Amino acid sequence: MSNILVENHESIAVVTINRPQQLNALNLATIKELNAALENLRADAAVRAVVITGAGDKAFVAGADIKEFAAFSPAEGAAMARNGQQLVFDYIEGFSKPVLAAINGFALGGGLELAMACHMRIAASTAKMGLPEVTLGIIPGYGGTQRLPQLVGKGKAFEMIFSGAMLTAEEALQWGLVNKVVEKEALLTEALALLQKMTKNAPGAIAKTIVAVNDAFRDGVNGYETEISEFGSCFESDEFVEGTTAFTEKRKPNF
Repeated sequence: MSNILVENHESIAVVTINRPQQLNALNLATIKELNAALENLRADAAVRAVVITGAGDKAFVAGADIKEFAAFSPAEGAAMARNGQQLVFDYIEGFSKPVLAAINGFALGGGLELAMACHMRIAASTAKMGLPEVTLGIIPGYGGTQRLPQLVGKGKAFEMIFSGAMLTAEEALQWGLVNKVVEKEALLTEALALLQKMTKNAPGAIAKTIVAVNDAFRDGVNGYETEISEFGSCFESDEFVEGTTAFTEKRKPNF
């Protein structure tokens, strides 16, 4: 894969969008490569969490590759959005292991949509985020109109999309768009440290949590019922036995 780099840091994989000359713009080839990389990581039991970031000093992902879709028909545009959502954005949202976006620079359009699809986001203090698609005569097509209101509220989402304006990292933190803001030099270190705390906990329980939380935002799905079902299924797991045994023996569990 030429557009995606994967490095393992013990039980955490760092996935880097590697098109710095194009500000890591998401073209169709990169979408497919990212999906392939994530499928491999999902199947790798040694990998317990994933960081997604961008190569270079300027951008996390500065958007989709405009040159690639400038001449698309309506049907081709819809197919692009549907395929991208299925291959990457929805795939990440439902990923069975924690996925954290380390936003090292501009996260615009498809870049912010990629970050929002992740379970958590940490931003460098110099990062800027926005959905400027309306300045091109289009709307967000990789889930931006759905995920942004969930994170910042309907009114702020409308404001951001209508204006195409960018938020600073601190503004993104104030609106709940990111979990934390750190100095750029410490971004990866902070991302790995946060995930390392999580990888000590039961991976099966984390996977069930992802399912239950996601169902809270799905139309026609009762998230409470999902929680009840997933909670009940924990009682037949080896993790439950290890966790409760470790508690009674006053030791740390070995997941």
